[in-house]
Amino acid sequence: MNSISGFKSANLIATKSKDNYTNVAVFSSVMHYGSTPAILGFVLRPTTVIRNTYNNIKETDFYTINAINEPIIDDAHHTSAKYSAEISEFNKTNLNTEYINGFYAPFVKESPLKIGMKFLEEHPIKVNGTILVLGEVIDLHFDDDMILDDGMLDLSAKKIATINGLDTYLIPKEKRKLSYQRPK
Repeated sequence: MNSISGFKSANLIATKSKDNYTNVAVFSSVMHYGSTPAILGFVLRPTTVIRNTYNNIKETDFYTINAINEPIIDDAHHTSAKYSAEISEFNKTNLNTEYINGFYAPFVKESPLKIGMKFLEEHPIKVNGTILVLGEVIDLHFDDDMILDDGMLDLSAKKIATINGLDTYLIPKEKRKLSYQRPK
């Protein structure tokens, strides 16, 4: 069932608790929800067990979304392992924290696309106990060579991964870019 909807974005969400414990975890449910203001959302699994990412976001309001690219797939996938809040996945992988512009939550240094987020609201999905978390983009960093002449980011240039199901990572390649369509 996790693969029938097609390819999903592959991201690492990084947080830091008020006690300065960092956390980073892989998510395949990040989606764009608006441009003015810039809003991204992700779906969190039920909180019937401890969810360090969720707890840190609720405690501090800040988190980062970091694209997974080909060189960090193995370490990114390992962040799905369940560690206690005092054990940082950064210390269990070759991923490193990076603090930019005094932003509270850490970015993933190895990621070519880093997004600083501020929590806006959450929406419980009653039917299965998941939670839609919405946040505003308040900081954005990407490798300079990713930006195209039209302002779009070339994700395939940095081998940004997608996920199919829970554990299959793919690297898409741009095949064709079509113009904005208007009625004929």
